[in-house]
Amino acid sequence: MVAPLSAWPWENLGVFKYLLYGPLAAKVLYSWIYEDSIKDLWCLHILVICALRGLIHQLWSSYSTTLFLTRNRRIKPEGVDFKQIDREWDWDNFLILHALLAYMACLIFPSLDDLPLWNPKGFITLLFLHVTVSEPLYYWAHRYFHEGYLFTHYHSLHHSSSVTHPYTAGHATFLEHLILCIVIGIPMAASIMMGYGSTSMVYGYVSAFDFLRCLGHSNVEVVPHEVFIKLPFLKYFLYTPTYHSLHHTEMGTNFCLFMPLFDAMGNTVNRNSWQLHKKISSDSAKNGRVPDFVFLAHGVDLTSSMHAPFVFRSFASVPFSTRIFLLPLLPVAFLVMLIMWAWSKTFLVSFYNLRGHLHQTWVVPRFGFQYFLPFAMEGINKRIEEAILRADRIGVKVISLAALNKNEALNGGGTLFVEKHPDLKVRVVHGNTLTAAVILNEIPKDVEEVFLTGATSKLGRAIALYLCRRRVRVLMLTLSTERFQKIQREAPADCQNYLVQVTKYQAAQNCKTWIVGKWITPRQQSWAPSGTHFHQFVVPPILAFRRDCTYGDLAAMRLPDDVKGLGSCEYTMERGVVHACHAGGVVHQLEGWTHHEVGAIDVDRIDIVWKAALKHGEHRRVKRARNGPKTEKMDPHGKSTRPGLPHTGVSHGCVSLAGSKHDLHW
Repeated sequence: MVAPLSAWPWENLGVFKYLLYGPLAAKVLYSWIYEDSIKDLWCLHILVICALRGLIHQLWSSYSTTLFLTRNRRIKPEGVDFKQIDREWDWDNFLILHALLAYMACLIFPSLDDLPLWNPKGFITLLFLHVTVSEPLYYWAHRYFHEGYLFTHYHSLHHSSSVTHPYTAGHATFLEHLILCIVIGIPMAASIMMGYGSTSMVYGYVSAFDFLRCLGHSNVEVVPHEVFIKLPFLKYFLYTPTYHSLHHTEMGTNFCLFMPLFDAMGNTVNRNSWQLHKKISSDSAKNGRVPDFVFLAHGVDLTSSMHAPFVFRSFASVPFSTRIFLLPLLPVAFLVMLIMWAWSKTFLVSFYNLRGHLHQTWVVPRFGFQYFLPFAMEGINKRIEEAILRADRIGVKVISLAALNKNEALNGGGTLFVEKHPDLKVRVVHGNTLTAAVILNEIPKDVEEVFLTGATSKLGRAIALYLCRRRVRVLMLTLSTERFQKIQREAPADCQNYLVQVTKYQAAQNCKTWIVGKWITPRQQSWAPSGTHFHQFVVPPILAFRRDCTYGDLAAMRLPDDVKGLGSCEYTMERGVVHACHAGGVVHQLEGWTHHEVGAIDVDRIDIVWKAALKHGEHRRVKRARNGPKTEKMDPHGKSTRPGLPHTGVSHGCVSLAGSKHDLHW
């Protein structure tokens, strides 16, 4: 049975809950359009204050997840996972509650419209009332909410977040936020009734209140311990993120709102508060834990750059897709791109833990189009080289190159760096061997003929050579007879006749298995017969144009369920799914292989890598393909909403890592 006032009245409305701001917005718009001035000015103030409070939480969220700035000052080293993000998805419910209560106050007390802009007496009165009323009221209410029924049915929701985050501050029950509204409202209401109120007082107090709440839940220590050495009394008047984090790990202590003075008076100060704060603050300049594996990625385009966890956490936790709300931010993204081009170095963007191993994603500050600018190639290689040398210096075991970072024309699939630095301890991996294995193992064993575009690329070559050994006829689309013949000569003599050069798409009009390594238009797709399945390793994926055909997704792998701290999606991949080249590096690290995987794909190692991935696997997952142009509907959390289709997170061509040790199955 649900406890009274534990659920939010609008929790089932989804995004439509924001329509509750409608009366306020309508009143402001009506007054602005049809009247000489906005009569109910506080309706506008309430909307602005709610937007400001949301912005404060967003800025704190961005700061706390900007790992290249905060990684060495994180209090709990674990990351925020998808489960916590989903639980805190509606963290902003309290803003709607406070807006509605404030609107009711404006209706009951119309004299609020006459508040002056500034009154210094109001700030003094407010501070006095906060210290003497709000702080002790919150302290005792908080203590009671940690007991029996109140904790089990109410406050346990707030403590369900294992790693604090600024949004955790707003993640609580309806009853708790009603009480918090009283706590925050008493100083303001009393100051106004005394005649000392002002508009700036309301703005300032509410903003400071939320700022300090976010600070305490940020999981990043921002207060230098030297401040408390020089001003020892200050530690009783201002809490720190470390101080409040101890309340979440050892719940019987550190109950205060913002002032540890009340914990001292109630004898509930955690004895480790100051020592832990000093330790984390002092060690912030030191290097954190060294990752075992690094995935070296790069930006795709301006819109996808806003899919980073430090931009919008909720958006980054679902597969990337272009959204309308991103469009106004494009000028900002463009400016950031120029700044990164001029000054930025490779930086840390996300991490997760896998069976005791720390895995990180570093990003080269370049976007896809820049890799095709001749004058930019040297600078890009320099950034990649610097990242590899840094990884080697700090003790990373494996670094995997993503997408264009291993472009053959750029650095020979990583060969440039290995040859230039022959003494590298870190293993450089392009991961394409496993990518090829995933593609090849999703092709049915009874297929006798395939049509291959991008046939002379690194992956195309490996796929063609592997299939011809299986006595599969490969129609290789290429205009270069020289490149075709070079690949053909690599095949065993008795298999060379299975490789056939074609120069037009018409040659595949009777072939129902297309392997797409070069982008093809809807018109070119029209040559495929009905029932064709399009396997692909082209970025971006081709348009699902044909309703009578099926389309596979890019080769990818699912990380195991026991992965910890994973809270962001890798580009368009589903939750917990990474590109096969990323997974190839993970397998390389887990297997402890000591060779570099660079340059051309060793066809003889495709089965070795695949068997290494599957050696602890037990069963094959059911694959699903999509028909164009229909696409599967997803809910806001990236889960399937198709009736009767369980959400497995596995797309066609997606492999799953699961089980003990490093089990893999697809």
